[in-house]
Amino acid sequence: MKAVILAAGVGRRLGGDFARKPKCLLAFNGRSLLERHVRLLTDLGTEEIVIGIGYQAQQIHQALREAHAEDRVRTVYNPYFERGSIVTLWAMRRELASCDSLLLMDADVLYDRRMLERLINSPHQNVFLLDRHFEPGEEPMKLCVREGQLVEFRKQLARDLRYDFIGESVGFFRFSAPVAARLAERSACYFDTGEHDAHYEEAIRDLLLADPKQFGYEDISGLPWIEIDFREDIERAKDQITNRLSAE
Repeated sequence: MKAVILAAGVGRRLGGDFARKPKCLLAFNGRSLLERHVRLLTDLGTEEIVIGIGYQAQQIHQALREAHAEDRVRTVYNPYFERGSIVTLWAMRRELASCDSLLLMDADVLYDRRMLERLINSPHQNVFLLDRHFEPGEEPMKLCVREGQLVEFRKQLARDLRYDFIGESVGFFRFSAPVAARLAERSACYFDTGEHDAHYEEAIRDLLLADPKQFGYEDISGLPWIEIDFREDIERAKDQITNRLSAE
């Protein structure tokens, strides 16, 4: 199994000193998000770890050296890191197309180990992680389920969309080799048509809507996690998440 971690973005919404380094280097309980990713993935038997980098790439290389992780982690540089995350996915297309099973992960998430275990051990070949407990609004990337099947994956939903319940995507996925290869192709379509400011999730959504029966989900509601997008997320992570994480 190969893990691809998307960590190229600028993180402008953090602002101030926080925006001077990649979000994956933010530290909680004395350990950066990047170090947690590498340690947990290694502990859980991931054979390859590849990180898509861009903004302040040298800081990530330095952090990998300091963590003695250079022999376990490869990097792929996205020179267009100021554009949408779809371009980082496109930069990783060869990695997506050359795996027997893929974990695709956002780098800016602080999460409980049990979530990753549930993703890896899911009986579904192509899996989303879904949290029913989330704050409504335009920010969450939403997953909609009808009759046990995923029917939508987007921030903004059509008014006439029918679903039984809705949850937030964690930003972690597991895909089979054929689906990962198709995802690489979809990212190239976005890049070639100049849609460089799109979210990478749009390419995943295309595959989901084309064949929903191929995809399943794991409900991780109740487990602690947070995506770090804004300065207040850093405080919430420290105050509400770190003390709830399972032992690592």
